[in-house]
Amino acid sequence: MASGSSARRTSGTRAKDSDRNSTCAALDTALAEGQLSMTEHGERVKAATTAATLGELQALVADLQIAAPPITLSPPEKRRLPVAPGWGIKAAIAGVLVVLGIAIGWGLYGNTPSPLNFTSDPGAKSDGIPAKVLTPPRQLQSLGGLNGLLEQMRQKFGDTSGYSLTVYPDYASLERPDPADARRVLRYSYRGGWGDPSTSAKDERDVLVDLAAFDVEEVVGLLRGAPETLGINAADVDNIYLSIDPSSDITAPPGAIDLSIYVSSEFGSGYVELNADGTVKHISYPSN
Repeated sequence: MASGSSARRTSGTRAKDSDRNSTCAALDTALAEGQLSMTEHGERVKAATTAATLGELQALVADLQIAAPPITLSPPEKRRLPVAPGWGIKAAIAGVLVVLGIAIGWGLYGNTPSPLNFTSDPGAKSDGIPAKVLTPPRQLQSLGGLNGLLEQMRQKFGDTSGYSLTVYPDYASLERPDPADARRVLRYSYRGGWGDPSTSAKDERDVLVDLAAFDVEEVVGLLRGAPETLGINAADVDNIYLSIDPSSDITAPPGAIDLSIYVSSEFGSGYVELNADGTVKHISYPSN
């Protein structure tokens, strides 16, 4: 009988929770890199958590630039061509000789700009300037961290308005309008500071709201309890993030927002949808 590891994986093969989680992780990376908008990311993550086959999961990432695709299907068998002997050994010897030469040169002249330069290195002289340590918020899914992130928005942009904000444990992604062109969206990544933005076209789902108009303390508590709420062991959590978006409720007043907490693990993924005051709209438990 053939072992499980040799089984062929086709588009119709039933997906495992580990396949769904790998796909969600790839979608998270695509969001951080600016390949997906917040809305597209949320829609694809929801589809990934309920996908039944590998083909469905592969379709969710087929148009993305991914270094290591999360879903690989079995390729047709190919004969391997023999590799000419000797080249690997020659390359290894050449590499060792180069490294050895560099090590000897800098061992003799390590205090100079190069082995052929015997002048004193001015960079090695004391300049008397004390170190300046930066302390931006890093643990963003805490009360101080989340409030600190919102304060960083105020300092950078003058307000906390935008189209969407996604908060990971140690970085965040923000979408705001382009003040120079109302047809474009600016996407910023926060990693101790706001990097240069990437751009994308604005669509009808991009509604400007106050992304700080929610009960921060209540939401932080729900973030910490989300794994248990979804029946996921906290020690098994691979990723957890908070997404803040314009409300999808057509009866909600203008400017209303929705919050979603996504939790993924090797054994299943799910999410909790909240109102701004922390009351629950919907819970999607991990599939069994």
